[in-house]
Amino acid sequence: MSHDLPGSTNVVVIGGGIIGCSIAYHLTQFGISDVLLLERKKLTSGTTWHAAGLVAQLRASLNMTRLAKYTVELFEELELLTGQATGFRNTGSMTVALNDERLQELKRQATLARAFEVNCRVIKPEDIHNDWPELNLDHVKGGVYLAGDGQTNPVDTALALASGARKGGAQIVEQVEVADLLIENDTVCGVRLSDGRSIRARHVVIAAGMWSRDFGEKHGVSIPLQAAEHFYVVTESIDALANMRPTLRIPDEQAYYKVDAGRLLFGCFELAAKPWGINGIPQDFEFGTLPEDFDHIEPLLNLAANRYPPFADAGLQLFFNGPESFTPDDRYLLGETPEVKNLFVACGFNSIGIQSAGSAGKVLAEWIRDGYPPMDLWDVDIRRTFPYQSKRKFLVERTKETLGLLYAMHWPYRQFETARNQRLGPVHSELIKRGAVMGELAGWERPNWYSTTIGDTYTHSYGKQNWFDHCKQECLALQNSVGLFDQSSYPVFRVTGADATQLLNLISTSNLDVAIDQIVYTQWLNARGGIEADVTITRVAENEYMVVSSCASERRDFTWLQRHASRFNDVFVFNETENIMMIGLMGPDSHALLKQILGLADGTALPDYYQSARFEKSQVIVRANRLSYVGEPGYELYVTTGDALALYKAIVEAKPDITHAGFHAMNACRIEKGYRHWGHDIHDQIHPYAAGLGFTIDDNKGDFIGRDSVLKSRGKQTRRLVNFAVMGDHLPMLLHDEPIFINGQQCGLTTSAMWGHRVERSLGIAAIHHEAGIDRQLLGAELFEVEVAGERFPITPQLAAFYDVKNEKLRVRPS
Repeated sequence: MSHDLPGSTNVVVIGGGIIGCSIAYHLTQFGISDVLLLERKKLTSGTTWHAAGLVAQLRASLNMTRLAKYTVELFEELELLTGQATGFRNTGSMTVALNDERLQELKRQATLARAFEVNCRVIKPEDIHNDWPELNLDHVKGGVYLAGDGQTNPVDTALALASGARKGGAQIVEQVEVADLLIENDTVCGVRLSDGRSIRARHVVIAAGMWSRDFGEKHGVSIPLQAAEHFYVVTESIDALANMRPTLRIPDEQAYYKVDAGRLLFGCFELAAKPWGINGIPQDFEFGTLPEDFDHIEPLLNLAANRYPPFADAGLQLFFNGPESFTPDDRYLLGETPEVKNLFVACGFNSIGIQSAGSAGKVLAEWIRDGYPPMDLWDVDIRRTFPYQSKRKFLVERTKETLGLLYAMHWPYRQFETARNQRLGPVHSELIKRGAVMGELAGWERPNWYSTTIGDTYTHSYGKQNWFDHCKQECLALQNSVGLFDQSSYPVFRVTGADATQLLNLISTSNLDVAIDQIVYTQWLNARGGIEADVTITRVAENEYMVVSSCASERRDFTWLQRHASRFNDVFVFNETENIMMIGLMGPDSHALLKQILGLADGTALPDYYQSARFEKSQVIVRANRLSYVGEPGYELYVTTGDALALYKAIVEAKPDITHAGFHAMNACRIEKGYRHWGHDIHDQIHPYAAGLGFTIDDNKGDFIGRDSVLKSRGKQTRRLVNFAVMGDHLPMLLHDEPIFINGQQCGLTTSAMWGHRVERSLGIAAIHHEAGIDRQLLGAELFEVEVAGERFPITPQLAAFYDVKNEKLRVRPS
């Protein structure tokens, strides 16, 4: 079939599921009518058509809940806005706990919900029985009820969005396949169709669902997602279900129940999933189903028959198996790709595509319109992902786990169990011998804590963790002697060339035109003054710098550096993360130990605080940077990966009993010092003064990105990060996003928290808001509280750190 298509347009959206339709709809709502949506088959024919249609508001964080709330609000009025029926009904939902740990999790979620202004209440078994009287209440401890949740018809809702998009001027065309992207100078400039025609475009969005990975791979774009089989059954009519009921979720049995016109839809997220389309998704797959696999879900069907007895007696009208796409961390993929400018993605929705569609379409449309995201979207930003995650073997193995994690216990500090050992530091095997218990971040195996028992592992809890005492010993060793950190995972970038200083001064808040071997702590800002990156930079030569970033944001930060470097003629940037390893030596004895391992004579100068020095020992080049993220004097030692094992062995030979410390200890210590962490406390929507990082700004050095915006934000701060300690004897375990109250009124949320072993207090960092301004007087005069699982605890907030307030420990000159 030949279609009359434009030769150029503003935005091409590839994919006509509910996500693509929502993007097109919202673009037109924001005044961008020059939109072309291309669907290779029929609208909704991939995954949308067979979705269960559940619409929930509560997610794991503030920003994700804000997005989910918007989708509910949109669906409630979409029929009125477009004239197309959607089938949306506000039914409410219940989530049931079968054990005390799950109930604790749900109570924490209820606290989060109220903090996010979501109507949620903790309910008792009898409340559940009122709405689901036939339910077997064996082992039921209670649950939560969200009155604002609902359900919708996925196809009708997608078509309503498409109708609204057309009314706004968008062109939506079916039976047109996009074969390739048109890319020039690392910037997308259009698409080429399978019939050979080309369409120029300023922006292209890949919203092709489970086909997105393979399409991206053709163009060197990593989009890590994998299809997996998802099962549900629909019964024949059940008399008891004549009236609508709240959606029922029983995550401890991996199950959800939805009433559908007198029938019962039972779906599940089994703990061991079945990846599908391992060698690629068939191009002719349309409104497709997969073979039944009764044996695979029979155990869950048996649990359902016991839990809801009418299910056992009802006939099955439909046994459904259809594919849905899942990502390596169960969070969807959104935003501009790091590989290609103006190329956006919106895919990998992990079975929550319907309830995410409205919000994902809205924020991506705003991102395209404005050139930047409208809110902190790091949770779902595609720049958090890495190319290794798109490998087939990795995706297949990880997807077996991630589907089931949707309903598994969401334990704090839980680590992925599958597809591990992707990136190993050069001393990894030596650390295992020392009792390292590894976590994984950005593919790196990192020691989170050390046990006296080789092969020890996590025992999860919402209370005191099984590694608590191990972490304490590591922190005290840092305070009293010296500890060793494996920091192989820290990204290291090299910037060289005659324009290197000019580039770094353009993107940094601090002045980088400093003496050789000077270290500078700085932020990279966007034009609005938000913090894009939090880095340390060492000038190692006249025209060469070493930039050290944080593990999770490696890809994001390097992309930011690369794209701004392209504006200069004589500057080159390199990602040296795989070639350079960092070992941290922290604690008051670090000076003496460093001299010993380097064979330095008495009187040989070591670098002062925020100074760097280069040493050579037995043909091993070591760069020692004197700085600390734990609040104790110490050094970051940089060597080539090939020399790392030799340096490590020199350290442990010089001090065989040296304490090895993990990232839990580092996190505890940095919170005692009030040090910020990008992605938790700071992000691209907070400026340095609000973050307590105004000291990094040098407004005398000339222009830098975000200068005007951030300088306007000086003065009285109505929003501010503060440090706090929990008071009293009964201390809860804090995580993040717990609400903070001032005189009984909610004023903010925690951003990170940990037990401070050097001060023996439960500590945290919180983002708070107060219209009259936030200063020491306010923090000292008013009643502040934090709420955890429905219970409030008094806290002491302050701007200063709780440990070594004046940085006296850090500035001691080495003898």
